[in-house]
Amino acid sequence: MAKNKHLSKKKKMAKRGTWAKWAPFWLIPKIFGKGRRVHPVRISHAKRNWKRSKLKI
Repeated sequence: MAKNKHLSKKKKMAKRGTWAKWAPFWLIPKIFGKGRRVHPVRISHAKRNWKRSKLKI
């Protein structure tokens, strides 16, 4: 990848970077209820990994 990147590409990459994160812990009781034990990744936007799936930007 080039050392200097276009601003549009940087923005896209930054947005996709947040897709790999888990959802906040306080969302679990809010969505599923207080007693339910669910992993935070279940609510996240899209499950993405740097090795498994590429961005194709």
